[in-house]
Amino acid sequence: MSDLAATLDQAVSAGNLLDSSRKNIDLLLAGAASPVAEAAVTELAQAGAWQELNDRFFKTLAFGTGGLRGRTIGKKVTAAELGAGGPNERPEHPCVGTASMNFFNVSRAVRGLIAYVKVHVGDERKPKLVFAHDSRHFSRDFAEFCAKTAAELGCDAWLFEDARSTPQLSFTIRELRADAGVVLTASHNPSHDNGFKAYFSDGAQIVEPHATGIIQQVNSIQSEKFEPLPEAEQGTVTILGAEADRRYMDRLRSLLMQPSLLEGGSTKVVFTSIHGTGGQITAPMLRELGFEVLTVPEQDVRDGRFPTVKSPNPENAEALEMGVALAEKESAEIVIGTDPDSDRMGVVARDGAGKMQLLTGNQIGSLMAWYRCKAAFDIGWLNDTTRARAVLVKTFVTTELQSAIADKFGIGVVNTLTGFKYIAEKLGKYENAIPADKKGADYRDLDEDTTRQLRLEYSRFFLFGGEESYGYLGCDFVRDKDANGAAVMFAEVAAYAKSVGTTLPDLLDDIYREFGYFLEQGKAMVMEGADGAAKIQALAKSYSENPPTEIDGAKVEKVRDFKTDTIFDEEGDELPKEGMLFVDLEDGRSFAVRPSGTEPKIKFYLFGRSAPGGDLATSKAAVTEGLAKLWSAIEADAQSRMA
Repeated sequence: MSDLAATLDQAVSAGNLLDSSRKNIDLLLAGAASPVAEAAVTELAQAGAWQELNDRFFKTLAFGTGGLRGRTIGKKVTAAELGAGGPNERPEHPCVGTASMNFFNVSRAVRGLIAYVKVHVGDERKPKLVFAHDSRHFSRDFAEFCAKTAAELGCDAWLFEDARSTPQLSFTIRELRADAGVVLTASHNPSHDNGFKAYFSDGAQIVEPHATGIIQQVNSIQSEKFEPLPEAEQGTVTILGAEADRRYMDRLRSLLMQPSLLEGGSTKVVFTSIHGTGGQITAPMLRELGFEVLTVPEQDVRDGRFPTVKSPNPENAEALEMGVALAEKESAEIVIGTDPDSDRMGVVARDGAGKMQLLTGNQIGSLMAWYRCKAAFDIGWLNDTTRARAVLVKTFVTTELQSAIADKFGIGVVNTLTGFKYIAEKLGKYENAIPADKKGADYRDLDEDTTRQLRLEYSRFFLFGGEESYGYLGCDFVRDKDANGAAVMFAEVAAYAKSVGTTLPDLLDDIYREFGYFLEQGKAMVMEGADGAAKIQALAKSYSENPPTEIDGAKVEKVRDFKTDTIFDEEGDELPKEGMLFVDLEDGRSFAVRPSGTEPKIKFYLFGRSAPGGDLATSKAAVTEGLAKLWSAIEADAQSRMA
């Protein structure tokens, strides 16, 4: 027995190292391709850093429908990992561990995806895969590794020349008729994280029937090592650049419903990519549309440290502070921020009193939903005959204000589980419902006007979709949330507000006066590491097995357990099981609870509303107070469940 093995076994006997961690250390050391792995484990073991080893090895990072996500830089960075260092003060090597994002897990993921795609495609041709990445630590390294691996295993690969957004990957998969694609990103997670998001040939994240097959392939691979095919059987790697950007930007223009609104004078906008990929498309796109665009110079730099913010999340006011400061200095009307992979968009807008207001994801989505419903009738996309074929798609935890808006216009609403892949799945359903002889050789060759008419006649026309977590979509040529497209859509709403002599916050208040005041709050309890993961699962299980009967003095009217109940959506489609509980109270308030699929936290979604009419300020105060009391009661209940 080696000295390292003896040390590890003693730690297990002493209760310092988990049995699962011990087994996974052996798994990784047997399958790692680099000596850094053993050196890092040895260093941590000799230092007695058992909590760090447990956090890195308590599980093998399992490939799910969202791909992989985990730490790529450990809480403790070993000398072996630090090496000679890398760009932007990162270590030379990623975090060693079976529960971490590193070449061990990236290799497993891409090879499992390739294996499944090869079976799906058959032997007649080489599979086609597209790879993109954001600005995070190791993202480029991982993307280049994936493209090289795909080529060595007999696939043709396309790799963007530099960091590009997640929605552009989705668009490019569809445009190139690729069989699958991957973006290396952890979205808006902290800087120490990275991830691997897999997409199938429709440009959407994987869902059934493919999800199970891909997951089984990935999770069956236990080594980083593989043998490339003979050179004659290998594929090629093609680099994508400016020409791919241009094709994507040209298609984004079709999101405009009333382009003439943008011709009446320039609106000054501050844009920040928060050190991510958004500046590649969004800033030049807005300038082409006639906006005066200022960017935050310090945040234009792509930097995986995200050095000017605590978190690169545009839903947080702090992440947009520098943009707001520039807007105040330059008298700009709007601040738009996007996360590192530019699939989420946050907004700060100036109100009629000149004050900058941070809008929530629900408010941003509701403004776009209202405008797109109204404009669809104004320009003749929809009428009394076709309105029943139009649909808004949102998640269950997204504001019901959007349902109220759609109902007013006679447009259908479909609720999905959390995750934009479920909205994308609906888009695939609507496309597939069009008779084959009406679509021509390839649906993707058709322009937006043509596909809209086909969907209105034979299927359902997706007008808008979104989720409360700052993700929006207004087309079907992208099959994921798209901050680049959202910026285009929101710019048009801003131009509309200006054309009628109001501001975005004041327009939102007008909507509240018509439909009632709706308020939603997102809360979370963060529990990191192996211990945290166990606590999260125990708390979620407690809610399912023993749901509350009363909260904050209000009786529970209804409980929907999405993990155990059989639930159908508005179109009669049965929903997959998900660990989410939705609780409706008799007084009109409600809340949902679910473990995050990508972060070490359990999430709570709180909902309150008032009826239309009455004084808006009074309604806002009452609903806000009601949700504050609800959260206090939920917190107390959760603590008692974990006691």
